[in-house]
Amino acid sequence: MSVVRGSLPTRNMNYARFLTAVSAARKPSPIRMLTELQQRSPPSLISLAGGAPNPDTFPFESAVIKVKNGPAVTFSQATMKRALQYSASNGIPELLTWMKNLQKDLHNPPTAAYSPEKGQMDMCVTTGSQEGLCKVFEMLVNPGDDVLLDSPTYPGTLAALQPLGCNIVNVPSDQHGMIPAALKEVLSRWDPSDSRRPKVLYTIPNGGNPTGASMTAQRKKEVYELARIYDMLIIEDDPYYFLQFDKPWAPTFLSMDVDGRIIRTDSFSKILSSGLRIGFVTGPKPLVERVVLHIQASTMHTSTFTQLMVSQVLHSWGQEGFLQQIDRVIEFYRKQRDAMVSSAHKWLTGLAKWHAPSAGMFLWLELTGIRDTRQLIVEKALEKEVLLVPGDVFLINSDEPCPYVRAAFSLATPEQIDEAFRRLANLIREAA
Repeated sequence: MSVVRGSLPTRNMNYARFLTAVSAARKPSPIRMLTELQQRSPPSLISLAGGAPNPDTFPFESAVIKVKNGPAVTFSQATMKRALQYSASNGIPELLTWMKNLQKDLHNPPTAAYSPEKGQMDMCVTTGSQEGLCKVFEMLVNPGDDVLLDSPTYPGTLAALQPLGCNIVNVPSDQHGMIPAALKEVLSRWDPSDSRRPKVLYTIPNGGNPTGASMTAQRKKEVYELARIYDMLIIEDDPYYFLQFDKPWAPTFLSMDVDGRIIRTDSFSKILSSGLRIGFVTGPKPLVERVVLHIQASTMHTSTFTQLMVSQVLHSWGQEGFLQQIDRVIEFYRKQRDAMVSSAHKWLTGLAKWHAPSAGMFLWLELTGIRDTRQLIVEKALEKEVLLVPGDVFLINSDEPCPYVRAAFSLATPEQIDEAFRRLANLIREAA
């Protein structure tokens, strides 16, 4: 084992111990393997093996898609045939290559230089990051397992985890995300050598949904070191990574992963399109390959059409053009954030408390003098034609009273935001 300066020695990971019985039982699909082999083979190969439909029977012939900042995406007849056909379960090669280069340039993960069996960085395309999360949980979480996550958290995570029969353990957090001292206290319930200790820690490190919290670099380092001591995997769910308002962006867990214990999910939903359903799982090759087996058994692969469309746009932009698109998106959401915070100061001072988020799309409001916001938001606010989300839907135990509400600044205009907070202020006064 090599030694990381000022840290624990790097660990040879035993990935098999993290797998559920369901995941360990997954086997590669022989039909999927034949399909992918055929697509890599020369035209001279005659295949009678695949069960793919003949694209000449499809009614779609060609397409031209206009792009705001770049050349049009053109699907010729030949490209359209490929776009409408089955493709590899891990993603089309040109999109994966582009994204692997981006991950290496943005995060410089130590694992990029590792051998596959040591946890070399690998990637696969998923149908949005939500599919990636579901597959990762199915791969790692057994009934009765203790899974650590900060609460409040994204309801989609709870929807994926709770039916698995695991014990969701809340780690306290604040406006800077998960608190390392609190995590250490929670982990002190187990001995690091106890086989029943938690295997998985989940967190949204930037612009967390719903709180808008973003973890500092120092906190990530401390959390990562605790994960090393207890030999846990960290699921770094980072759909708002590209919506950080201030540069330089904070280093990621992936960038400090010397062991190969980070599974990272990224999404294009917030920056290119939510309807295209393009996400990515990045992590140790042995685990990413296992995620692909789960994909083979369910969706088979993400839409070839949307992958080719996104790949063409990315290749025409290049990395510089992509980052310019990110800057345009950030500038829009920064102005939206500023408008919401300004309206909060104008209407909600003395009626609520909040922290201005440094990333994401959400403002997390603690209403003063209101123990539980559910009735206020679900019934009374709707009557006044203002729609927010009561805080209890983001809690592990949704029966607990919660004084918080989540306000999103992604869609409403600054004028609409201002009017919504005026109405909310009146409601709070009436209810207090």
